[in-house]
Amino acid sequence: MLEYAGSQSRGVTRRRDEGVALAGVLRSLDWLLILGVAGLVAVGLWAISGVTRFDVGGNPDYYLKRQIAYVCVGVVALVIGLIVDPDVYRRFWRPIFFSTIGLIAIVLVVGRAARGSTRWINVGFFTFQPSEFGKLLVVLAIAGFIADRARAAADPSVTLRVLGLGVVPILLVFAQPDLGTALVYAAALGAMLFVSGTPWRQLAVLGGLAALLVSVVLWIGPSMGVNFLHGYQKSRLTCFVHPQKCSVDARYNLEQSIAAVGSGEVNGRGVKNATQTRLNFLPEHGTDFVFASFAEQRGFVGASLLLALYLLVLWRGLRIVTVARDLYSAIVAGGIVFALLFQIFVNVGMTMGIAPITGIPLPFVSVGGSSMIANLAAVGVLLAIHGRGRVARNPRRR
Repeated sequence: MLEYAGSQSRGVTRRRDEGVALAGVLRSLDWLLILGVAGLVAVGLWAISGVTRFDVGGNPDYYLKRQIAYVCVGVVALVIGLIVDPDVYRRFWRPIFFSTIGLIAIVLVVGRAARGSTRWINVGFFTFQPSEFGKLLVVLAIAGFIADRARAAADPSVTLRVLGLGVVPILLVFAQPDLGTALVYAAALGAMLFVSGTPWRQLAVLGGLAALLVSVVLWIGPSMGVNFLHGYQKSRLTCFVHPQKCSVDARYNLEQSIAAVGSGEVNGRGVKNATQTRLNFLPEHGTDFVFASFAEQRGFVGASLLLALYLLVLWRGLRIVTVARDLYSAIVAGGIVFALLFQIFVNVGMTMGIAPITGIPLPFVSVGGSSMIANLAAVGVLLAIHGRGRVARNPRRR
């Protein structure tokens, strides 16, 4: 977008042009993506209404009402993300990055601890998790850094500087400790490097370094008496890699989750007969293991519906990468979509034992305001990228 300066008449012209462009964006909305996300939110509310029905005595709709409120706030965030031109984020990537880093760092000082982790900030009327919003904000910021250096994308020094920026939020989130969200940040960073055109040789080297880092954290460090992970984190990874060495207590969550998924069979057991969920045999059935509880209550049919909606949203998201009007928009779309894909795969996979348990919420379904609002805001950004890309390719839409 061109910058206008000078006379008042030029300012009026700029506002008029922006109004025309926004009208074109609204005419170019990706209605399939909107339909898919609306379906996910609806199914998520349906899941929460059943999964949490017996969690609060005398108030079966407690979590459902809260989640509906979060959805309403998230829709506002989606609309804002749609209206704002993505180029604004590119121009102000530095304030976005440092503000996000500061907010995540503050959590370590004043954050509220729960279940051994310090991830939340209590502002009185709302407790939010900055790292959830960071999944979007970090992508918007680092994409700006990459886009400003697009002509030097093959330069190893640029790749190293991108890694340097990405490592900061990853380490801060890892220190909370929140291994799952740190992995989401890393996955998004890798996707952004790929979309930006980083040479395969550099990507291969980065892959090798990542494998070495995993070895240091899981094996080399502990063998030398240096532990990077907390006890429960090591236990989760041990249960995934070497189930035969896993203790009975450490296997409990996974075994109950697999039992819940299997007991749902084709049509599900319903809300009242889903004993794994109703009798609280399955811990965290409204957050980390919400897919297992939903599969128990609604069966293969309900789980297939949910996964089909995810597939629709991911397909439309990947398509947006191809219609983006510029490199920055493409990098942002790639980072958002791959981060979403990573969260879906890990969360669903861990409920069935095909991925390690990491505490990643299921997008648009798990109970929680931060995740819902951040994900809907990310969808708004995707819609903005799609609409402006279509307008750029077809000026008649203006």
